[in-house]
Amino acid sequence: MKIINTSGKRKRAIARATLKEGKGIVRINSQLLDIYQPELAKMRIMEPLVLSGNDFISKFDINVNVYGGGWQAQSEASRLAIARALAQANPNLKKVFLEYDRQLIIADVRRNEPHKPNDSKPRAKRQKSYR
Repeated sequence: MKIINTSGKRKRAIARATLKEGKGIVRINSQLLDIYQPELAKMRIMEPLVLSGNDFISKFDINVNVYGGGWQAQSEASRLAIARALAQANPNLKKVFLEYDRQLIIADVRRNEPHKPNDSKPRAKRQKSYR
């Protein structure tokens, strides 16, 4: 089997996943997923792995390099990259992922709004009170 490279983005975080034949080892930034912290991020990253089944995952090693953003955005970017790689390896999984959560295959394109000119905040313009 050939090596599969995919990427996932969420806000400012970018994750690159490499899927190749192996023993079922998952690493995030050279750190085993079993000891990855915080726990919520670890559980979020494990979602596509649990959905695809233990017997399927045990055939592959997954390495993810992720940078930028906060820990939540990094975990969601990693989750997206892993799910895309698994869907490429087994096309039947794509339907399973889409039914469970659309964000597993399709990226969330929302970004934070830049601030308005002459103002420090991104929302509606300030009111004037002299009229």
